[in-house]
Amino acid sequence: MIIIPAIDIQKGRCVRLFQGKSEEETVYSEDVVATAKKWESMGAERIHLVDLDGAFEGGLNNFDLFAEVISSLNIETEIGGGIRDIVAIERYLEAGVTQVILGTVAQSKPEFVAKACKEFPGRIIVGIDASKGMVAVKGWREITEQKAIDLAKQLEDKGVSAIIYTDISRDGALVGPNLEETKALAKSINIPVIASGGVSSEKDIKDIIALEEFGVTGVIVGKALYDGRVSLPALIELTK
Repeated sequence: MIIIPAIDIQKGRCVRLFQGKSEEETVYSEDVVATAKKWESMGAERIHLVDLDGAFEGGLNNFDLFAEVISSLNIETEIGGGIRDIVAIERYLEAGVTQVILGTVAQSKPEFVAKACKEFPGRIIVGIDASKGMVAVKGWREITEQKAIDLAKQLEDKGVSAIIYTDISRDGALVGPNLEETKALAKSINIPVIASGGVSSEKDIKDIIALEEFGVTGVIVGKALYDGRVSLPALIELTK
């Protein structure tokens, strides 16, 4: 089990949103590189990077900033938000990111995911964001009629390295992760699952660690770290 601090970027700043709503942001830092290096110094083995502007609008809105963050670190990184074509994947991989996260495009064009996995084996993660079990896309602004578990099963033979599962109703809300749905999704596929959304305490991390036997291999932590509700070194210690 790996603890993955999240760095969400909007307009060049490190922010956290409440349930993915762009108008409900809390700015935590104007210095994104310093924030990333802080988590690295505390023992993080991987950083989760999100381009919120890209997620809402499409495109690599903060590419130069992310490239600077990636080059400043000596640990793994994963990045998502607005990555919807091969050129975008190539640019991030050339910038040194470990893995690229596909979200909206994975739901609308699963054949593209297969192509990306073939071209970049081991480098593609899919982010499945859900509201009441249904897939959300385009920065969580649209809820589809597809079940998250069905999409995960559809992607199982495409070569995806992992699936990040986020319950958007819990993201940034500090109400605890959706353990039941995370477990159900992990049990339904053979792809490793990374849990995301709602972590607020060490107990939440312990609960997620208990899902490791079902294929949950990591957890992304955001607001609780920034608010000081949890300590990154303490969370990492729980996994050992």
